Amino acid sequence: MSIKDKLAELGLTLPTAAAPVAAYVPAVKSGNLVFTAGQLPVVDGKIVIAGKVGQEVTPEQAKDMAQICALNALAAISLVADIDQIHRVVRVGGFVNGVPGFTAIPAVVNGASELLIKLFGEVNGKHARTAVGVAELPLNAPVEVEMIVELKS
Repeated sequence: MSIKDKLAELGLTLPTAAAPVAAYVPAVKSGNLVFTAGQLPVVDGKIVIAGKVGQEVTPEQAKDMAQICALNALAAISLVADIDQIHRVVRVGGFVNGVPGFTAIPAVVNGASELLIKLFGEVNGKHARTAVGVAELPLNAPVEVEMIVELKS
């Protein structure tokens, strides 16, 4: 079953990759690896909800937005490779713009990780991960996700 079919089963669709807002590209393919730039929770060209987790954004909303970030990362990958050629998710980096003292950062980034496991399975979807709390993110986004995937040879 294709990734788009799996997304449809989950009630999701692969978005159009967002245009970069600075001097970078959304994804780079090097050998059989694809590295994405950090992806924000952008839908139809706008941040879903701006602000800090624990203030303007609830942890549950931020977790949902981490899933949107993962979808946007897959869209970025689709610019340089066929997403059905992804063999495994190697690494996910998650950044959470939370209020001082907000420590539920891993739970927020789980929004991205859990989606990737549903799409690629327990073996190829589970990945190494970093989940970091930050003081600010671009466009006042509450969360940002980047990933590295390995393509089939």
